[in-house]
Amino acid sequence: MKKELLTTYLKLHLIVLIYGFTAILGKLILLPALELVWYRMMLAILTFFVYLKWRNESVVVPRKVLLRFFGVGLIIALHWVTFYGAIKLSNVSVTLGCFATTTLFTSFLEPFFYRKRINVFEVLVGLIIIAGLYLIFTFETRYALGILVSLFSAFLAGLFTVLNKKLVAKHSSVQISFYEMIGGLAGLSIFITLSGRGIVVPAIVPSLSDLFYLIILATVCTAFAHTTQVEVMKHLTAFTVTLAINLEPVYGIIMAFFIFGDTERMTSGFYLGTLIILLSVIGFPLIKYYLKTRIIASNRID
Repeated sequence: MKKELLTTYLKLHLIVLIYGFTAILGKLILLPALELVWYRMMLAILTFFVYLKWRNESVVVPRKVLLRFFGVGLIIALHWVTFYGAIKLSNVSVTLGCFATTTLFTSFLEPFFYRKRINVFEVLVGLIIIAGLYLIFTFETRYALGILVSLFSAFLAGLFTVLNKKLVAKHSSVQISFYEMIGGLAGLSIFITLSGRGIVVPAIVPSLSDLFYLIILATVCTAFAHTTQVEVMKHLTAFTVTLAINLEPVYGIIMAFFIFGDTERMTSGFYLGTLIILLSVIGFPLIKYYLKTRIIASNRID
């Protein structure tokens, strides 16, 4: 049993490492962000389709639900475009440092969609995160546009996470991802056609090296990571999984520093601001979990 649990924890951190590596691939792939995401989604659709057929899972869903999947897929597509756009406007470290604010946006969006009260503690954590962002802005003004785009990407990530929460409760997560990729790809294809960047398919064709990285991005970083995360969540609590995933920026920034060297070397103010954000993001679920266990313990005593 202990060996099985250890294997599950190792799988979880492998997933987080893979998620952090998506940013590295975003810098290695020379395609513009829009085309990069189009090819990623197209390859991910093929991968999910093969997986669904292999598992003999039905791809039939009600039309109403299908429209919801497509809608969330458009948000995911925009999130990825802004995420990779931020990397190309700044670098991996800046993008991931700001992207860590996804937890902040999620904490404010969730009460809005689920009609819950905004937690005062969450507001305080949010203010600390804003202080960290202020430091990054102050010391990295040359990357101001990249920071803003990354923050918008983090907001979109929080938005589709909250929207997906309702969908996952009733439908297969792989099935959801499959149709979300289709919705996102359709939206990007329309935009590419209207903007004159191609007719449905992008006019820019990826090089062999870009194609290699795109295949890794679509299969390992999208399909494999997603299905493995679902498997891991069957054995671990949502709290444990969320806490580990919050380490994604840490893994990504460390990998970027060793892979890209000087281009990822930032000012001390950036690292201080990022540290404040990461400590807030990682500490947030820990304190919530501690308070929850205290309340449960006190109720048992009463």
